[in-house]
Amino acid sequence: MPRLHTLRARLTAGLVVLLAVSCAAVGVAAVVELNGFLTGRLDQQLHDAGERFPASLEHGGTLPSDHDGDQDGGGDKDGDGDTRRQTVGTFGARLVGDTVTNAAVVGSGTGAGTGALDVTLGAADRRTLAAVPADGRGHTVELSALDDYRVMAVRGRDGDVLITGLPTEPVEATVHRLELVAAVVFGAALALAGFAGAVWVRWSLRPLSRVAATATKVSRLPLSSGEVGLWPRAPEADPRSEVGRVADAFNTMLGHVEDALTKRQASEERLRSFAADASHELRTPVASIRGHAELALLHPGPVPPKVARALERIEAEAARMGEMVDDLLLLARLDAGRPLERLPVDLTRLVLDAVTDAQAAGPGHRWTLELSEEPVTVTGDAHRLHQVLANLLANARLHTPVGSTITISLEIEDGTAVLKVHDDGPGVAADVRPRVFERFTHGDRRRAEGVENGTGTGLGLSIVAAVAEAHGGGVALDSAPGSTTFTVRIPVGNG
Repeated sequence: MPRLHTLRARLTAGLVVLLAVSCAAVGVAAVVELNGFLTGRLDQQLHDAGERFPASLEHGGTLPSDHDGDQDGGGDKDGDGDTRRQTVGTFGARLVGDTVTNAAVVGSGTGAGTGALDVTLGAADRRTLAAVPADGRGHTVELSALDDYRVMAVRGRDGDVLITGLPTEPVEATVHRLELVAAVVFGAALALAGFAGAVWVRWSLRPLSRVAATATKVSRLPLSSGEVGLWPRAPEADPRSEVGRVADAFNTMLGHVEDALTKRQASEERLRSFAADASHELRTPVASIRGHAELALLHPGPVPPKVARALERIEAEAARMGEMVDDLLLLARLDAGRPLERLPVDLTRLVLDAVTDAQAAGPGHRWTLELSEEPVTVTGDAHRLHQVLANLLANARLHTPVGSTITISLEIEDGTAVLKVHDDGPGVAADVRPRVFERFTHGDRRRAEGVENGTGTGLGLSIVAAVAEAHGGGVALDSAPGSTTFTVRIPVGNG
């Protein structure tokens, strides 16, 4: 039986099953009661008929008062047994000990000039009759020579056993007819009840269906980021009903979620605004610090070594801080939905230039290229796409030991430019993979010997993901020890 997935189907099926069980119980009780009643009537007929017919089988024409068969008179003219007042089909048998001496049945033509019909019994029938207890009660037996019979055995006055029987066919026919009528009536009632129950359950569950439809619409809303509107609410229902309480609780929950998301959105907007403003305001003092450090280093006079080293560190950290400020400002602008340039960009040329720069920065690595024969051109911002390539190659260089092989491939698949940067380094740690594209996520560069020391901003891969999404694409990571691949997809026709 197939599983019923909907509440409406389960309720309807349960209603039909309960009704079917009730109908079956009523039908079985009626059939059993009728069968018992008719069988009791049959036993009463046997009792009323008595042993007259089987007693007359010893000698044709004997009277009930003759117990040794030596009288003549009052019986059937043909001497076949006394069939007066006997129902057609009445069976009679006489047993002496366990042996059947006589057996006959009243024929349909019984009357004046017509006698009882002898019955030839098989060995099994004789054993069946011999096993009937002479207790004056009705017993059902099956006779192969005739059919099912209800028989009653009593002891005769001269020690024999006299058996009278009536066919059970009328009882069985009546019971079977009741079974047929009950099956038809109950079947029609079940079909009608199933249809009416389905309509009623469907009507009763309409408010719940509307709540489910509303929940489905809400589940399809993008709630991860951005402004979210949770309209529509579930239609109101009778608050006294279970469905009404569910709808009310659901709408209350949606209100709380909407409030929380509104507050989250406002907080994100304030954070983005702060990051953008802070980044913009920090650019000038950072540039000033760097300029003063460079100017101090250019002083013609003698500078103590410690002071010169301090000035060099100030210049280096100012440069690093300037990069971080620029990255934060870029992310803030991308978060705010600032549009990028939409110009044709030769991605193949960008890959060649980026790999050339990476080879100069990491001469100890092996760099390989796998490019398609035809140039790959996309619509986008050339400067930002170059930044994506530079960040991915720098990430591969900084997080793999010297001597590692870094492979860059570029091809078109189904109208999408697919850029892959693969390395055979130690891979990304399992605890870092889920948040590798989040801001300020730093990998552990101490996990393998020979990995170059350096300090990144933790924003490189965040920029890769943000720029790829701004171009209508995305980035994915597949990493394991000895094999790490970053895959960037950008639609070719993105405009």
